[in-house]
Amino acid sequence: MRRKTNRKNEAGKTLLEFAIVGTVFMTVMFGMIELSRLYWTHNALRDAARRGARYAAVRRNDTAGQQAVKNMVVYGNSAGGTTPLINGLKTTNIGIEYVNYNGVQLSARTTVKITNYKFKFSVPFIGGTITMPEYRTSLPGESVGYVPCDIGGSNPLAACNIVPN
Repeated sequence: MRRKTNRKNEAGKTLLEFAIVGTVFMTVMFGMIELSRLYWTHNALRDAARRGARYAAVRRNDTAGQQAVKNMVVYGNSAGGTTPLINGLKTTNIGIEYVNYNGVQLSARTTVKITNYKFKFSVPFIGGTITMPEYRTSLPGESVGYVPCDIGGSNPLAACNIVPN
């Protein structure tokens, strides 16, 4: 009879323990998921800036070339698309800087940067957004098969009638 009384007194203890342990477990689990998403987004933004810089190194510095580079960063395709590779990334987040670019020259340098990207948390009770840091990649311009005629001459960038590959 004494044994029945002890069980009766502990009726809600298991439920309370489960509520405490379950809350801690779920908080840790969702926190790990959100941190994993944040890290994945960080890596994806870094790779997108690199992809854009590689593409910009062989493009002309004109309006069409800059739009193609922005599309390459956001959509992974120079023609553009409808779904960005990274949720929330827009072409307005992309900046392109050219140094000594008049077409594709051997002394040229290009920089692609991603700024003001907002990461949105998906867990409702955490909520909110954070602004990711600026991602920037610089590369020298590529010749794309163009070889100046008078490399040893006084003007190494002189044009000759060589068509790029």
